[in-house]
Parts: sequence; structure tokens; C-alpha cells
Amino acid sequence: MNDDNPVIQDSPVTGESGPQADAGREAAPKKKRSKAAEAKAAEKAAIAATEARIGYKFSDAALLTTAFTHVSALKPATRHRADSYQRLEFLGDHVLGLIVSDMLYRAYPRADEGELSKRLADLVRKESCADVAKSLGLFDDIKLGMVKAVEGARLRKSVLGDVCEAVIGAIFLDGGYSAAAQFVERNWTERMRKLRRPLRDPKTVLQEWAQSRGLPTPVYREIERTGPHHDPQFRVAVDLPGLAPAEGLGGNKRAAEKAAASAMIAREGVVSHDG
Repeated sequence: MNDDNPVIQDSPVTGESGPQADAGREAAPKKKRSKAAEAKAAEKAAIAATEARIGYKFSDAALLTTAFTHVSALKPATRHRADSYQRLEFLGDHVLGLIVSDMLYRAYPRADEGELSKRLADLVRKESCADVAKSLGLFDDIKLGMVKAVEGARLRKSVLGDVCEAVIGAIFLDGGYSAAAQFVERNWTERMRKLRRPLRDPKTVLQEWAQSRGLPTPVYREIERTGPHHDPQFRVAVDLPGLAPAEGLGGNKRAAEKAAASAMIAREGVVSHDG
């Protein structure tokens, strides 16, 4: 006997659980995971871009992050200077000094201790480190706290040299002496071969030049001090009779005095006779 009754299929009742309904309920969590994934991907991309400019890939990316973290970027409630770049800066300063000393010893076999010391002081000074950081495009990588744009730009510029040393310290901890030496050699060899400033202290050069012309000892005076207490900026002028004052900026008075002396030396065409 043939069953002529039609086959009746139940239609899904509104509100019942089904594949489409389950997919709808899962949509929101997927969006949340997507945003988190995007943020993580962006962070990884930023780290990779910085590593590419530095020329070194970190095994521990946290070291690289710390190397760029200014104390102002830390949470006030748990702020501790040890969590900023300062410890890495301390380490990197000494690692840089050792590596550059080795480079100088091998590059100038006839130079005495005095000449090597002068060259070392020039190559490891903050301004030289800042030049390296600037050439690598590390300015915008520095993490600051809530500061105004103008203040942030000035602060980044003032700590560029510190951050460069912190990066060297981070590379040393992550990859050892060899990795740090490769970074320093890439970025300091040309600077070592062609120094861009007198080897002697500019204040000494200016004083000797003034005495040779029968002038008194240059007088340095502070014009202004700006910036926060933890990161001041000094403006100093140097005066000699019969000459217009020259000014210089620095993170401390001595650095500002040297900058002022260098400015007058350059303006007056003073020639330094290095020993």
C-alpha cells in the first residue's frame, strides 16, 4: 500500500536554538577578540619596525620596551625608576665605553693613552649617542607620560642619548657582548674615523685662544633654566670683552657652558691644535 501522505517538515520556531542563532550569539565575543588581536598585532608590528631600524631582533621584547620607557610614562601609583630605561642606560653607558675603547685600541695602534682617552670621550658623549639615535629614527619610539606636544618633543630630544645607551644595554642583556659590539661598530665606526668636533674641551680651547689675544678668562653666566625639576634645561652665555656673547643649551650647566664655548669657537673661527 502506497503512503500518499505528504512528508511534513517542521519549520524552526522563532527563538529556538539553531546554528544561525548560535552564530549570532558568538558574533560579539569574536569582535572583542578581533580588537585584542589587532592591538597585539599592531604592537608586534611596531616592535618589528624598531628592531629593523636598530638592526637587531630581540628574544625578549620586554627589554626593548623598557629601553624606550621614560619614567614619566610609568603609572604614578606604582612608579619606580627601575622600571624605566635608567638601569639599562647605566649598563649601556659602560658597555658602549668598553666596545668603543676596544675599537680605538685596534684602529689607532700608535696613539698614546691621552689621545685614546680624548677620542673615547668624544665618541661616547651624550650628543654622539643622540646623533646615533636620531639617525636610526628612534625619536618617536620614546614612551612618555601625559605631556604637552611641545614639552614632549623637547623631552624626547633631551633624552635621545640616554635612550640610545639603554638600547645598547638591552641588546647586551638579550644577545651578549657580540650582539652589542655589532650594533656599536655599525653606528660608531664612521664617527670614529672622522671626529666632527675638536678633541679638546671647548672651554679650554676658548680660554687659551682668549689668552693668546690678551683677553681675560671667558665669563659664563646662566640666562635661564626651564623644564621640569627632574629634567632641567639650561641656557648659558659666554662673554669676552669686545665680542658679542655666545649662547648654548644643555641638560646641566657644564654642558650648556661647553655648548656656549663651542658656539663662540665656531663663530670666531678658532682653530684647535689637538695634542
